[in-house]
Amino acid sequence: MFNQLELISKEQFKKLTLLRDYIKSLKTACVAYSGGVDSALVASITFEQLREKACAITGISPALANHLLEEARMQAKWIGINHIEIETNELSDTSYSNNPKDRCFACKQELHQKTSFISEKLNYKNILDGVNFDDLSDYRPGIEASKKAGVLSPLALFKFSKKDIRDISKSLGFPWWDKPAQPCLSSRFPYGYNITKERLNMIEKGEAYIREMGIAEVRVRCQGASARIEIPEEDIQKFINNYKKEALINHFFKLGFKCVSLDLEGLISGKLNR
Repeated sequence: MFNQLELISKEQFKKLTLLRDYIKSLKTACVAYSGGVDSALVASITFEQLREKACAITGISPALANHLLEEARMQAKWIGINHIEIETNELSDTSYSNNPKDRCFACKQELHQKTSFISEKLNYKNILDGVNFDDLSDYRPGIEASKKAGVLSPLALFKFSKKDIRDISKSLGFPWWDKPAQPCLSSRFPYGYNITKERLNMIEKGEAYIREMGIAEVRVRCQGASARIEIPEEDIQKFINNYKKEALINHFFKLGFKCVSLDLEGLISGKLNR
């Protein structure tokens, strides 16, 4: 069992106990694991309770940035859980690549076709994900696809907020407890703008360049041939003081962009939904 290293509230301790007991009762489980703080908590407790009857499954596609895949691998190794990687082909489905508002439904549908195959092959009876209680109040068409596939969401079931997840992860000594949210690369495009492997690659390399400047959280929004850089508001002055204009412009132009700008409003999750 992961030892509790820091205090959490009575309510959070109760939720953690319920989560542990619930997962233990499942006997076997696969976890749809992205490497984010939510699915990492579910994977950790699933391994803690089920050991060799647990596995974590990560879907690999061009929409998953390489550095996030590496982080997911390192975290799974730290946890100790059996980590299975599967290729997903959502880009071949126009319900995804045409980038409609319910794009995430097609993504999760593809993912859970693959996770269900692995689950059946291993004779594991349950598939879990990292959907939390806060997610239920947001527009998340992927949640509906997961429900239709019979996926269980224990964090939502026991009303874990994002704060609960971070606090509990920190208390259990998970090094990634404060890891920033990292939506898939396809979220950088406005709805209706086609998603291709080449465009995803442009986004990934553009964001990697900004991270190399010491800014951990960044989104490069792609609108036509324009790249709009979003970083946290508190990092904007640091960026302005330290960036090398010509080098940045040349890098983004080499990627295929024809215009690059900095969003002075800062990074706001879901901005393209406004």
